[in-house]
Amino acid sequence: MSHAYQPNDEVLHRGQGPQGWVQVEVPEIYTIIQRMPVEADGRLRYRIKSDKIERVVTEDELSYGQ
Repeated sequence: MSHAYQPNDEVLHRGQGPQGWVQVEVPEIYTIIQRMPVEADGRLRYRIKSDKIERVVTEDELSYGQ
């Protein structure tokens, strides 16, 4: 399994609410800082950063901005 995004790519993050429910808020633009190793559950993770926030998210929460 290979990562779809590269460091410095700008992506949209769709936040997730409790128990994986997708939140209805407007997606924020983040920059990929680092691709994380594949976890035991097989999901790909990334470290992303906006102006104020840095977080680790799964690939299924991201998409390219338009």
